[in-house]
Parts: sequence; C-alpha cells; structure tokens
Amino acid sequence: MNKNRPKYKQIIEAAVEVIAENGYHASQVSKIAKKAGVADGTIYLYFKNKEDILISVFEEKMGQFINQITVSIQDKQDANKKLLELIQMHFTQLAENPQLAVVTQLELRQSNPELRLEINKVLKPYLTVIDSIIEEGMKEGVFRNSLNIPLVRQMIFGTLDETVTNWVMKERKYDLVKQAYEVHALLTEGLANS
Repeated sequence: MNKNRPKYKQIIEAAVEVIAENGYHASQVSKIAKKAGVADGTIYLYFKNKEDILISVFEEKMGQFINQITVSIQDKQDANKKLLELIQMHFTQLAENPQLAVVTQLELRQSNPELRLEINKVLKPYLTVIDSIIEEGMKEGVFRNSLNIPLVRQMIFGTLDETVTNWVMKERKYDLVKQAYEVHALLTEGLANS
C-alpha cells in the first residue's frame, strides 16, 4: 500500500471532517468513505479498521506537524526563540485546521488504551524536539542548568495541549495564535536563569 496515493490522502482528510463533525464513536467507516468519495471496500485497501484510520490520521498530521516545526526552528538563533517558534507553530497549525484540533484535542482522549499507546508512539518525536530545545537552552545558559527535562517537557507540552483544548471547548471564540507570546513568557520566565 502506497500512502502517497491520492485516495489514501482523500480518506485521511475525510476522516478528519467526519470525526470532527460526528465524534469518533459515531463515525462509521461508511460515512468516511462517502465523504472521501470512495466505496466502503476501498477503505479496507488502506486501513484495517476505524481505529487504524484514527491512528493514521494522527500519524499523517502529526508527522507533517513535526517536520514543519523541525524545519522552522532550525534557523532560530537560540533556545528561547526556538521555543517561541514551536509554540506559535503548534497554535497556528491547529488554528488553521479547526477540525483537526477537535479530533486531536477531544476525540483522541476518548480512545481505548491500545489506541492511546499508538498515539503516544507518534508523539514521541515531537517530545524529543521539545527536549532538544530544553537541553540547548540549558547549555546556552538561557534556562537553568538544573532543570528536570522530562518534567519541563511535560509542563511545556501540557500547557500547549491544554491551551488548545480550552480554545476548542470555547468554540474557538478567540485568537489562539495570539496566546503564543503570553504562553511563551509564562514558560520562559519560569525557566529563566536568574
């Protein structure tokens, strides 16, 4: 199976829309097929089942997300600027695709433990990017050199995640991206080397 084939991409995009509109549990494979403009059976050429579709949505979208962030932070001069860029991109990418935000913030949380385990595997490279920014900041003296990296990573990711979840729950009534500077200031002033 070639994941670059147009039908695969069509099904992924349709799945995001259908799951965002109906919720994961009410999103039958037939609804996803209809939205994608393919026969029900075609879905099974690409995916084992509905759970596989959800994991694939996350792999595809998170993969693109991580690649864009990694490329974008490369040209930033220091860890502080890299962290701000990561926060801005995290918020921008979800603000530009509100249906994906609904799926990642609400639907993935309601999934079963096996599904969550798969999702955690997909998240690992993103958490590694956060770790590298923290480590760089510690080496540069921008952040305290005594930081507990796993805890700080959890605080950074948790803050971004909860900020997006709140935005989704409030029906996107405010500008998520405008929150980036405030979130960055909150995180870095708590991490700054005094």
